[in-house]
Amino acid sequence: MKTANRISVFLVATVFSSTIAGAGEPTFREHLIRDGYGYAYGIAAADLDGDGDLDLTSSDTVRDKLLWFENDGTGKFTERLIQENDPGWFERQVIGDVDGDGHLDVVVVKNNHGDILWFRNSGTPKDGKLWKRHIIIKGTLPGAYDVALADFDKDGDLDVAASGWKRSPKFVWLENPGREKLDQTWKSHDIATGLAEARAVRVADLNGDGNVDLLGTDTMGSLLVWYQNSGQPTKLPWKPNVIDNETKGPTHGEFCDVDKDGDLDVVMACGMRPDVADRKEHQVAWYENVGRKSNGTKWKKHEIGRVVGAFESAAGDLDADGDVDVVVTGWDPGQVVWFENQGARWQRHPLKETWIRANSIILVDLNGDKRLDIAASAERGSNEFRWWNNVGKKNR
Repeated sequence: MKTANRISVFLVATVFSSTIAGAGEPTFREHLIRDGYGYAYGIAAADLDGDGDLDLTSSDTVRDKLLWFENDGTGKFTERLIQENDPGWFERQVIGDVDGDGHLDVVVVKNNHGDILWFRNSGTPKDGKLWKRHIIIKGTLPGAYDVALADFDKDGDLDVAASGWKRSPKFVWLENPGREKLDQTWKSHDIATGLAEARAVRVADLNGDGNVDLLGTDTMGSLLVWYQNSGQPTKLPWKPNVIDNETKGPTHGEFCDVDKDGDLDVVMACGMRPDVADRKEHQVAWYENVGRKSNGTKWKKHEIGRVVGAFESAAGDLDADGDVDVVVTGWDPGQVVWFENQGARWQRHPLKETWIRANSIILVDLNGDKRLDIAASAERGSNEFRWWNNVGKKNR
């Protein structure tokens, strides 16, 4: 085993990124986690080593590596390997306890090969050994793109939801065969087919019926939609419920109760592809779930702001004022922007500009100070993984 995976690689350049923020707004300090990727796409956060802080995962796609970064609790990281020399383009990943042994595993797509794999966390992930590799499906989801974990059939284990991007655009769920059979291929169930370009996958019980539903985007088809799990998830296809089919190029976002009325809304980055949407139309928006009685069938769109190349959005209370703020990446020319929720309007705050092809983004507390920090990656042109330490509000 190579020893390089034990080396701490974080010589950090620190800057004040929110230099234009006004009094009372949080200040962010920018840190480089890793550079020199062949192609950086796909990040996630969880406590992989069980020490009480959040570690990070990342794909170095064209160099055939899946990485995790051990957090020392203060936001200083040590790079370690999950897998290497595994061709097929590792991309987006998700973390969860797949085998029910109490340790968090990593599920990842291989885009070029159409595979979905999971890597078992032994419970001693810092021992320098590669994680044991398991195949969920092999070659049957062309352009495998995004993944999520949930117990769709309510049998007590985690199933997988995934999207196939362009070559056979669809959403599927993959049935966990149970702890004793995890070395076999999982059964695949088509949730929706016949799409133009399936991208994002997010999961939640959207209509409060106790079953986990799926949120998906068809970027080329300009479709934002959720699919209802009836409680009989093998009864296919799942019922589609259109949230928006007019705003061009929805790409990545998430569920969040933006208006604090007790139901789940959706925050979404829309645009990204200049061949789908004119740059003047690129934006981040939130979609109001109009009342529980509608069962998620009525939605009202609210534009948050314009972001050229809008790729992925994440939501959370960045300024600790009790409401939901939104952060978004812009793919080309490349930027990270956060929008402060001011009730009647959203205040735009540039965080990083000219960061070419910024893509994945998450909001997590990486140093244990109970403030949400920001982590994001940028692909070819930048090929970096960075995080922004939320150091709190400026003094007035």
